Amino acid sequence: MADEAHGGGGIQIHPMDQFKVEPLFGGDHVGMLTITNVTFWLAMSVLAITVILVVGTRGRAIIPSRAQSIAELAYGFVYKMVEDVAGKDAVGFFPYIMTLFMFIVTANFLGLLPMSFTTTSHIAVTAILAMAVFLTVTFVGFWKNGTKFLGLFWVSSAPLALRPILAIIEVISYFVRPVSHSIRLAGNLMAGHAVIKVFAGFAAVTAIAPFSILAITAIYGLELLVAFIQAYVFTILTCVYLKDALHPSH
Repeated sequence: MADEAHGGGGIQIHPMDQFKVEPLFGGDHVGMLTITNVTFWLAMSVLAITVILVVGTRGRAIIPSRAQSIAELAYGFVYKMVEDVAGKDAVGFFPYIMTLFMFIVTANFLGLLPMSFTTTSHIAVTAILAMAVFLTVTFVGFWKNGTKFLGLFWVSSAPLALRPILAIIEVISYFVRPVSHSIRLAGNLMAGHAVIKVFAGFAAVTAIAPFSILAITAIYGLELLVAFIQAYVFTILTCVYLKDALHPSH
């Protein structure tokens, strides 16, 4: 996670190098069909989810295995989140929301492995996830409510003179959702990994190496928490947006 280049009598630290998209099998050119480090770790995320949710629960044992316990905990956690935040009407969207949560949390945790690549630190990945949520919510809103969905932007409880201004603000806020939704996830993951690499670079200096290692350990522990929290935040915001789509007048 930390490459140090000694030159000019000092240590050169490049914390952003770990986020470079590179061909998996060598070369410099990255085309549309090139298998890169990003696609490899995306595939690893899908594989890990398949092992936990499909292979791990295949036996349906009364005394669950570790994989089955993780799958059951994740299932119950996300199901309760959907039901509590978006309401029982949103339970039909549980498979989609469960898929989002499992993919993000798995990709986040895999990104903390040595020599791995954090796919959710790339805006190209998180933007696709956020746009999928945005388009799904918008489609569901019009499908379920028709033009009444536009009532989401009309604050009827405000004074009449302020309603047009508030409507403009609400429309802007609505279309900014996918931007904030994606940047929040990518930014938090990228910042944490960059800080770890900076401290890892200072570990090469004998005088401060012990303090650097302690800092790396502390930040790594924090990143484990951030990996889960960011998946939770992304998922719960999806539930909030879905609630707005199903009940725009609330």
